Amino acid sequence: MENQTKQQLNRQNSGIDTKLPIKIVQFGGGNFMRGFTDYVIDKLNKEADFNAGIVNIQPTPNGSVHKLEEQGNLYTLFSRGIKKGEIIDEKCVISAIQKSINPYADYNSFLELAKEEDLEFVFSNTTETGIAYDETENSYEGPHKNFPAKVAVLLHERYKHFNGAADKGLRIIPCELIEENAIVLKGIILKYAQLWNLEEGFAQWVEQSNHFHNTLVDRIVPGYPKDDAATYEDQLDYEDPMMVVSETFLLWVIQGGEDLKQRIPFDKINEQILVVDDIQPYRLRKVRILNGGHTLMLAPAILAGKEIVKEAIDDQFIGTFLSESIFNEVNQTLGLDETELKEFAEEVFDRFRNPFIKHHLASIALYFVSKFKVRVVPSLLTYVERNNKLPLNLTFSLASLIRFYQGSFGEKSLPLNDEEAIVNRFREIWKNEDYEIVSEQALSEKLFWDTDLAQVEGLKAAVAKALYEIDHNAMETAYKNFIQFYS
Repeated sequence: MENQTKQQLNRQNSGIDTKLPIKIVQFGGGNFMRGFTDYVIDKLNKEADFNAGIVNIQPTPNGSVHKLEEQGNLYTLFSRGIKKGEIIDEKCVISAIQKSINPYADYNSFLELAKEEDLEFVFSNTTETGIAYDETENSYEGPHKNFPAKVAVLLHERYKHFNGAADKGLRIIPCELIEENAIVLKGIILKYAQLWNLEEGFAQWVEQSNHFHNTLVDRIVPGYPKDDAATYEDQLDYEDPMMVVSETFLLWVIQGGEDLKQRIPFDKINEQILVVDDIQPYRLRKVRILNGGHTLMLAPAILAGKEIVKEAIDDQFIGTFLSESIFNEVNQTLGLDETELKEFAEEVFDRFRNPFIKHHLASIALYFVSKFKVRVVPSLLTYVERNNKLPLNLTFSLASLIRFYQGSFGEKSLPLNDEEAIVNRFREIWKNEDYEIVSEQALSEKLFWDTDLAQVEGLKAAVAKALYEIDHNAMETAYKNFIQFYS
């Protein structure tokens, strides 16, 4: 159908006019929420009769919820990726959002949500900086820019309207990528209650009648496909400027018990949503395998001339290097079920191979040292502690990072995008031409690692050897020579 004959997606021309009771207030209607939580709720509605409507709250004054309102809060989600080696390419219209509110323009509508009888849940994704305390929000009167302040007002209005009824508390399920996100959010809400001199009974109600669930979320949602919009538009017989693209992989780990499982029938849909007592093992698994996998292959891949994650993992050398690093070294340090770790790692590799997502290695190089410190160094140190020998792949990766921070490789400039102090310190270190001196100074620099890695037995010499090989051979040959030397 030609573009000029297409109508914009809305509830009239789509035939989707079911009205759902408002059970969820959502802060943040950006790409991630629409490709993750809204997708899950929509699937629960369609496959498990969850019957839950969402009200979407614009988090910042310059948001665009009016664009969703213009098409009845409907939008198309394209899910594209690889599962167990097979390409998945699906699309659906998401209809769970019933209303979008800009509280900066219509604050009363936001406050009225507190009176919704069926309201049970609050979801959010306001970025890692969203869950923060702002002491300048010192008045109860809104609208507030601060996200926790908005939640505090919503809860207080509900507390007042229902006279502190215990069964009218909400379940708060934030999706921001910080540790103990729900507990941190609750602490800030209580801080605002104190700042605003709210009645003591409200703080008790927040503590006793509301439930705060820590979470771990994982899905890549690039959002609107601006670089390839025509390809997606050709698949639709309507116009949808709010369409979203996501990968197929989805992981949602929520800290909770049987009561949460009974309230949301996650088990009735085929998605990787886990309600568990402790999310920390899953966080550790993600950081060390998914994030760590990206980070540990980064320098070897860039030095080998690769630019895209998929290109790197499809390369025989880099792909094998990453696989052996994860399966033979990282997984041994996690203390989790081996089968689960293997399955998770295989899913990660499928995600890295996703042909629909171009993930530039240079973008992963942002703050490379701090990422390596958090994601890879703990695996290296734990491996040494448990096996009394060096993990050779992780050691080669560390040496590649040190070589990367020389700033150029052959005739190619490298994408150094880190704190000025770190870049400058590496520049000083690389004034030396002796690889052993470079190795010792780089490994012992606590500015980089918060510890002295030069004290790890054998690491200084191994890194020096790897640096020599990298500078005198192609990367694959350098790696093979290094492994052979220590085998």
